[in-house]
Amino acid sequence: MNPGVQWVTLLYMMLAGAAMGLAYDGYRVLSFKLRFPNWLCAALDLLYWLWAALLVFRLLYAGNQGQLRFYAFLGLFLGVWIYFLIFSVTVRRFVVMLIQLVHSVCKFLWKLVTILIGMPLLWLWRLLKGVLILLGRIVLFVLKLLLRLTKPLWVLPVRWLSPYWTRLVHSTRMTTITTWLTKRWKR
Repeated sequence: MNPGVQWVTLLYMMLAGAAMGLAYDGYRVLSFKLRFPNWLCAALDLLYWLWAALLVFRLLYAGNQGQLRFYAFLGLFLGVWIYFLIFSVTVRRFVVMLIQLVHSVCKFLWKLVTILIGMPLLWLWRLLKGVLILLGRIVLFVLKLLLRLTKPLWVLPVRWLSPYWTRLVHSTRMTTITTWLTKRWKR
């Protein structure tokens, strides 16, 4: 095998190792900040390793047609080691900053939606509720006024019929009918 191909493969494997370290740091910070459930962490771990395997084999195939040699493992180790030595802290801080930025933007958008849509709907609801209460009070006032104005028309007949009504309700025939009906309904 050509030494140029070996150096290119070594470089590809170092890039693959650095990419694996970058993805691992991002995933680790996200899972710590967002507190995923255990089953989701296991599923995401599996997805990470599947992605890493596909990346390594794709780059290995691009470098030397998929021949697995010692320098491929050396390149992966060097890539991960150099990444964790130089870039890991910076990437973790960047991911934390990115999470905080996304959180702040989402919070701002929620407040904006609340102010632009929620507050007018709340005001509209309060206005509608106030109008309904006002209409209810107006209707109640009109009904009370009509009741007072028509009092002579309905009070006198009620007073005249009241003794007869009482006698009718307490009569023997009516008591028998109500007793029969209550027994019938209980069955």
